[in-house]
Order: sequence, then C-alpha cells, then structure tokens
Amino acid sequence: MSTISFKPNKVTKKITSHLQDRASDVVINRFGLTADGKRKTLEEIGKKYNITRERVRQIENAAINLIKKSEAYKGEQAVFNELKQLIHKLGSIVAEHELLLHISKDKNTQNHINFFLTLGDFFKKHREDEHFHTRWSVDDEMADKVHDSLRKLYASLGDEDLISETEMIKKFFDQMKDISEQYKNEEMARRWLSMSKTVAKNPLGEWGKTSSPNIRVRGVKDYAFLVMRRHGSPMHFKEVADSISKIFNKKIHYATCHNELIKDPRFVLVGRGMYALAEWGYKKGIAREVIRDILKREGPLGKDEIIAKVNKERYFKKNTILVNLVNPKYFKKNKSGLYSVI
Repeated sequence: MSTISFKPNKVTKKITSHLQDRASDVVINRFGLTADGKRKTLEEIGKKYNITRERVRQIENAAINLIKKSEAYKGEQAVFNELKQLIHKLGSIVAEHELLLHISKDKNTQNHINFFLTLGDFFKKHREDEHFHTRWSVDDEMADKVHDSLRKLYASLGDEDLISETEMIKKFFDQMKDISEQYKNEEMARRWLSMSKTVAKNPLGEWGKTSSPNIRVRGVKDYAFLVMRRHGSPMHFKEVADSISKIFNKKIHYATCHNELIKDPRFVLVGRGMYALAEWGYKKGIAREVIRDILKREGPLGKDEIIAKVNKERYFKKNTILVNLVNPKYFKKNKSGLYSVI
C-alpha cells in the first residue's frame, strides 16, 4: 500500500479557499469532498440552487480554471509532482480503481485524489469504453503501447481459452515491444491487465475472455465446469456439488446440480451419476451405441480391448458391456475371438 506524504483534505482546503461560496460548494459536492464522501449529480446541485444542470457544469468548470490560476494551487505543485511520480512507478498508465485503492482504502481520501488528478496538467484521463476501465496516464507513448498490447492479447485468445496467470502474463509481454526492464514484472502486468474489460480471471485465478462463461461465472453449471476441469477426470454429481460448496462456499443441492449438468452440452453423463466434460472426448449414448461407434472406428477387437476402450469414453459396469456385446442382433464374433458390427 502506498503512503502519500501530504494530507489531501488540507491541500483541498488551501486550493479552494479563494472560491466564492457557491463555486466552492459546487466543486466540493461534485467531487465528494465532504465527510460522507458522497458525490452529488449536476441535477441534485441544480435543484439546491434552482439552476439548470448545464449552469452547474459551467460553474464547476469555471471554478476549476480559477483554482488552476491561483497562487495557492501553484504553491502545492509538490503534491501533483508526487502523484505524477507515483503513476510513473505504477506503470505510467493505471486503472483509476487500482490507483485510488493503492493510495488509500478511505473513500473520502480517494475523492480528494481524484480531484487533484482532474486539476493536474500532468494527468490524462482515459474514460471508460467498451475495451477498458477508466484509467489515468502520465506518458502518452506508454499508454498507447499498453492499450495496443491489451487489444492484441484479446485477439490472440480463443473464446473458450482458460490459461494460468503465469501464461497470461507471458502472452501479454509477448505483445509488448521495447519497454524498459523496470516494467517487466508480474505485478506491473497484473496492474495493466486490470485495465481491460475484455480479459479477466475467474474465481480460480485462470484467465480468458470476459465474455466466456468460464470467466464470468454465473451459476451452478459454470462453477461445475471449473471444478471438473480442475479435477481432471469424471466426477459423480454429488461430488461436484460438494466441491462447489467447498471451493466457492456456495451450497448446492444434489438434485439441482444433477439437473443443471444434464442440460448443458459441456457435460456428458458417462454412467451411474458420473459426469465428464465433453472436451475430454466423452460421448453420449447407451452401451450398445458406444460399442458400435468404437468398432466402426477401430475395426474388429477382442473383448478386453473393447471393455478398456468403452471405459475411456463411458462409465459402464463390465457386465453391462458384455451383455450388449453378445447380442447377435448387433455384434458378431469371428473365429479369432474378435467382435465386429453386424
């Protein structure tokens, strides 16, 4: 956590002291520079003074210009230089929420810092858009590099990709060209990544596109997918529900879990309440259909080979497989003991 050397409320008091009462009141309320930290809208302030929203905006802008021309403001440049150096240290461009939280958890203090950023000539505000959260920069060239790299990073990801944070950081730096060594560390990368609205990490710390249900986890099915993917092999639906409860602290009824999994194409019921992920190669179907597909694909096979291959795709009892295999309507056995489809 960063510590600043100045008292924000004292600085604000100094640089607004020359404003007339109404102008001072507008600025203080617009930026939430009050004890409760509540920021008021143009409309709320307009009602108080019986003036239009546009008139409130004009008063606010005029007050800011007066502050920036004042001797009091010029006398506090050390404060603005300190903030400039802090943003440089944090990567020259940083998401507003990251920057304010880095300085203080106190909402009132954060509002004062936001006020100083608005006043300072060093600071450039990039408003929130479809790709990025609101952010502040002090170096246009670095800002352009980070923006460009984040866009390229997003374009390099598949819709369903889930990758570790270490790999995500590596992919990000692969997109960044010609930056000094001081910026090439994981903390810096995580800070830059937090600016993006198109890539994010899920509750297990895996990264991907924000639009993916594997990242923005919204329900039982999404939690189940993450749990099973981490487990790496088929799980009983009761085990899935218990794991969701343990890992994410979300109580899930067994019946609810079973009903959700059976409806989602990402999961395959592989027998006896056991589910697998479709991406693992498991397929739906009764035992006879699974045996048929294997024999069509592989050609004639012995009994033990068939049992082994079926169990890679589905969870059936051995006897279930054997009963289906000896059904002469569907399968035949040659003199070598190999089975094939009729």
